[in-house]
Amino acid sequence: MAGPSKRMKALSKKAADLGVLALPDAVKALKTMEDALPKSIKRVRFDQTVEIAVRLGVDPRQADQIVRGSIVLPHGIGKSQRVLVFAQGENQKTAQAAGADIVGGKELADKIKEGWLEFDVCIATPDMMGVVGPLGRVLGPRGLMPSPRAGTVTQDVANAVREYKAGKVEFRVDNGANVHCVVGKMSFDATKLTENIESLLTFIRSLKPNTSKGVYLRGVVVSATMMPSILVAV
Repeated sequence: MAGPSKRMKALSKKAADLGVLALPDAVKALKTMEDALPKSIKRVRFDQTVEIAVRLGVDPRQADQIVRGSIVLPHGIGKSQRVLVFAQGENQKTAQAAGADIVGGKELADKIKEGWLEFDVCIATPDMMGVVGPLGRVLGPRGLMPSPRAGTVTQDVANAVREYKAGKVEFRVDNGANVHCVVGKMSFDATKLTENIESLLTFIRSLKPNTSKGVYLRGVVVSATMMPSILVAV
């Protein structure tokens, strides 16, 4: 198995030397880290996705400590999400008018069962859950299963579609008590990235379960597609 590249070794060392930074400084460091690389090391030539990972003081094995939610970030995520809507009747026309990329019913469910998954978000009206429910084994592991709690099972399909097209993101704590979430692109200026992250962290703080004891936000890192993580002070 191949080891880390020269580029990643150099960047990882620089990230380790930075230590723990305030959020604005961590974002600036992430955006400028490649600038100090030797000319012999190639830079990444695509617009990398920026993500944060948050370590929470919760026990995901307890149903009342599962932290999940969705939020429209102030500056979006720099990506046009492909939105699929399960609906029927007038709701189909409403979803299409709001900007949904794919709208349908049972024929879409059959297509998904056959392995088609060319969409980023799946929204369903409540009356379609009889069709969507059996897709749980396919959509669930990929984080695509519609859910009332995430706002993707709703009668207000127009608003749901517009929010996701505007950059709404979903997150859910994993088995290791971590939350991972996309917050933008490297091409965003540092202020916009910082504001997106601050909004997300504020929202995550508001979701602290009443049964969670001790320190809730235990650690935060910011990273990009092909960049090491930078520790953020919390």
